[in-house]
Amino acid sequence: MAARLPGLLGLLFWGLAALAADPGIADELRKGGYVLYIRHTSTDFSKNDAGMASFEDCANQRPLTDKGRNEARAIAGHIARLRIPIDRVYASPYCRTVETAQLAFGKAEKTQEARGGPMKSDDPKRYDALRTLLSTPPAAGKNNVISSHGNPFYAVFGAPYLAEGEIAVVRPGGDAGAHVAGKIRLEDWPALR
Repeated sequence: MAARLPGLLGLLFWGLAALAADPGIADELRKGGYVLYIRHTSTDFSKNDAGMASFEDCANQRPLTDKGRNEARAIAGHIARLRIPIDRVYASPYCRTVETAQLAFGKAEKTQEARGGPMKSDDPKRYDALRTLLSTPPAAGKNNVISSHGNPFYAVFGAPYLAEGEIAVVRPGGDAGAHVAGKIRLEDWPALR
């Protein structure tokens, strides 16, 4: 076992390094052409959405925590520091996704398409509108943002789920669809240049 330990440690290190964001991703984002899909930042899991009367009923939804608000503000600082150009910012109409978008990107266009259609959960067309948003190229030299949830991302791209505050950098593909070009976790931002 002792002889295999260095090899196992090397595999573990490689696996952890592979999780970190590509350091060149900031250069790519400065050029534009991507859709940044962010799962809302940290929330209070002691609350849920079961009692909400409408999307405006923030008191009866799972809210951002103070930590989540600080995470979103930190993302805003990194976006500014790295000079990443942002154009459209779409947000699921839930309060936590709208607040994340406003704090991190300074604006939010509420749209049901950012979380999947209002159809039943087993409807195969439920996420078609989200797929369209993900596949639509942003304005030249800009990036679009979708502030949403973990489940819609998982439904479109598969495992693993995004962590709260994690961003998937999506390359729109037009008719060919979209693909994930990389991911940025909250802890990755300080190392990006």
